[in-house]
Amino acid sequence: MTRKVKLRSLIIGGAFTLLFVVLVTRLYWVQVVQGAELLSDAKMMWATDKELRPVRGTILDRNDKVLAEDSPAYTLALNPKIIHDKGIENEIVQGLSEILGNSNDSGALAALADKIRTRINQKRDDGSYYTQVEIRNEGWKIDAEIADKIKALEKELQQKLNTKKSLGILLLPESKRFYPSGGLAAHLLGYMDKDGKPIMGLESQLDEYLKGESGWLSYEKDRYGVELPHSQRKYQPAVNGDNVRLTLDKNIQFYMESAIQKVYEKWRPKSVTAIAVDPHTMEILGLANMPSFNPNKYWEAKRQSDFVNHAVASQYEPGSTFKLVTLAAAVEEGIFNPNETYQSGSIAVPGRRLHDHNVSGWGQISYLEGLKRSSNVAFVKLGYEKLGQDKLRAYIEKFGFGAKTGVDIAGEVAGIVNMRYPAEFATATYGQGLTATAIQQTAAYAAIANGGKLMWPHLIKEIYNPETGEIIKKFEPKEIRRVVSENTAKQVGEYLEQVVADQSIGTGRKAYIDGYRIAGKTGTANKVIPGQKGYAEGKWVISFAGYAPLENPQILVTIIVDEPDLGGNYHLGGDVAAPAFKEIVSQTLRYMGIAPNTAAQQHAQAAEQKMLAAVPDLTSLSLDQARKTMDKFGISVAAIGQGAGVIAQYPAPGTEIGGLQRMYVMMQETKDVPVPDMTGKSLRDAIGLCSFLKLRCQSEGEGYVTSQTLEGAGEDRVLHLRLHPYGETEENAESEKPQTNPNHDGAENGAENKENKEESAPSAPHGN
Repeated sequence: MTRKVKLRSLIIGGAFTLLFVVLVTRLYWVQVVQGAELLSDAKMMWATDKELRPVRGTILDRNDKVLAEDSPAYTLALNPKIIHDKGIENEIVQGLSEILGNSNDSGALAALADKIRTRINQKRDDGSYYTQVEIRNEGWKIDAEIADKIKALEKELQQKLNTKKSLGILLLPESKRFYPSGGLAAHLLGYMDKDGKPIMGLESQLDEYLKGESGWLSYEKDRYGVELPHSQRKYQPAVNGDNVRLTLDKNIQFYMESAIQKVYEKWRPKSVTAIAVDPHTMEILGLANMPSFNPNKYWEAKRQSDFVNHAVASQYEPGSTFKLVTLAAAVEEGIFNPNETYQSGSIAVPGRRLHDHNVSGWGQISYLEGLKRSSNVAFVKLGYEKLGQDKLRAYIEKFGFGAKTGVDIAGEVAGIVNMRYPAEFATATYGQGLTATAIQQTAAYAAIANGGKLMWPHLIKEIYNPETGEIIKKFEPKEIRRVVSENTAKQVGEYLEQVVADQSIGTGRKAYIDGYRIAGKTGTANKVIPGQKGYAEGKWVISFAGYAPLENPQILVTIIVDEPDLGGNYHLGGDVAAPAFKEIVSQTLRYMGIAPNTAAQQHAQAAEQKMLAAVPDLTSLSLDQARKTMDKFGISVAAIGQGAGVIAQYPAPGTEIGGLQRMYVMMQETKDVPVPDMTGKSLRDAIGLCSFLKLRCQSEGEGYVTSQTLEGAGEDRVLHLRLHPYGETEENAESEKPQTNPNHDGAENGAENKENKEESAPSAPHGN
């Protein structure tokens, strides 16, 4: 028995000894032989590298109003295991599909619900549920508003289940590109897709400046991801992107988009394009296209063509707006005598007979009347017969046609100027047989408005570092060349003013704005049949280009409407673009503070000067104290909002104000304060009050306010004002219908081009 115990003890002791030797040997191998290598591997496992993403640069308008910026976003992820453990699959699927679905289509919502259910039911190869799945694309980079709805859904389910634990709904923080004004200036800005890739517009064009540089953070962590004490940290900060300030004015852009939206809805064209510039500098103040898209929801665009920036990427036969070139050349060369007469109706050139839009003409008329009536014959005689082919071509090239303007907007085309035969030179005098872009026509009209200089059109004002304010790159106005003398430009402008001011025969009379001197020209051109000779029946391009005020132009606008539905009546062409020009320019001039210059206005201003008083500072006074203070001036005080004391006033302290005028005092912060009734106020007073209330103001009509409508909330509130002349009721104004005048410029090229088709005209370049 004793021997067995000793043997057993010996065996056990030997086993332990052998095990100890193995452990020591292994320990020596690990710590000494492989020690350095394993330590290096361990540090790699402990270490974590975290990318620090930069903030993308902001795009701002000329007044530093934000057009594009980075904003917080979330990606929706689900934990199928928790959801199934809680037994809330159906509630999650139904709730999320209703929140994420952006369509009222029941079929689309059902498809989304099936997609979410499939993701929740997805399993690994071993049959277990995943612990995290993302819902893309619907739940990818959603904004805070949708994220709040998802949080509310989770809270509701937690209350139902009487728990505060997670229900498997995760909102992973990210950032995304946000466009605060929605579709405003979409074709200029472009957009960022959900992968963070810049697509089109300035986002793509200036990505090198906007994107910045990523940084990184490296440290040691435990298996739970917590940083280890005394770990070695390595840090490279991210470099944020540069900001871009544009020449664009957000308010003018808004006026333009509102105006051309009405044109698009009324006339149902293929597209509408509008450009507004400062003619002295060719800084682009606004550029808009319809149809458009919302860069926040770019995937909702109906057609790929919605993304085309027609202002630079589409070319058209300009029609009679091109007569500016012929007129300016004739004046510069001293061959334009406004009182000289000619026989209107038709004119023969080698191989062709060309006609006015009024085929029978107006008899023997002066060249000035021919300009007002937009007579093609007048311009053939001026440009083809008097000026000659070589000089005509030279002036066309001097005004920049047939070459790119070099505008800092991607996608510009050059247009086609390729006259070979006498008939092609003759038709070019009135804008047929060649093509041009909207930006080329804008630059040409600006050359007349600014005194004869062709300027480089540009959109980008400067690029700067948002942290230091350092200017990285600045873009100054640049003169390309002088095209005509200052005196010629002045004369041409005065002739173009008569096209608008003559309310009897002026083809541009629908652009007339009471109290302002407007220079402008209409255009109506038949469209070329793609790949064929001749022109398409009933398809026109309608345009208008003009500027104001004539004595010192501050705003120039070009509008092009491609294939409006005129019901076959080209006489309606003048009703399409000119009224939109009038709406844009009248609002812009008032926004710029340029008062109308009429005898009645001057008389009213003189009368007002006789009873001016300086407004005292009412801030911090109670409402009763403010009213008592102003009673001695005979000025009534109206309160906006509720509060203990006045925090702001309109007009401001020190302003001279007529004794019969009412004052407004703000009693609370301006956010969502009630808007007072502005009925009976002039547009100037209404706009001033809107500015005081920090409201965007949009007006329709002229005269005095007859009704108002408030839309939106907070900083997005827009007040729509409807105006009518004094003494005219809104009902009477509504009952008035515009009368079609058969002599309108809408006819100008339609009949002429129909006649050309019958005479087998040489083929013209495709205009689009």
